[in-house]
Amino acid sequence: MLAVQAAGHDVRTVEGLARDDGRGGQVLHPVQEAFRECHALQCGFCTPGFLMTIAAGLEARDSSVEISDEEVDELAGGNLCRCTGYANIKKAVRHAAAAMRDAP
Repeated sequence: MLAVQAAGHDVRTVEGLARDDGRGGQVLHPVQEAFRECHALQCGFCTPGFLMTIAAGLEARDSSVEISDEEVDELAGGNLCRCTGYANIKKAVRHAAAAMRDAP
């Protein structure tokens, strides 16, 4: 996508996933936290694409419903990773979905 095509639209980057904690620090987005906890990254090249795609997908779905294997495959399947395989990435998707479901 060309930058001019985004004119007039909000654009969120991976740096915008974390939020300010009110004390000068950052609170990771549940997807970022899940990737960290589930060891779902290696070299980091593909990580921003996974984080943005998965965060948007999880935020758009009904979080009260448990995520299906098909949804996990769809969210993780649009990006390529040559380092991790996909087991820990899919584990991170499930972990993030559960965290978002259980969030107040």
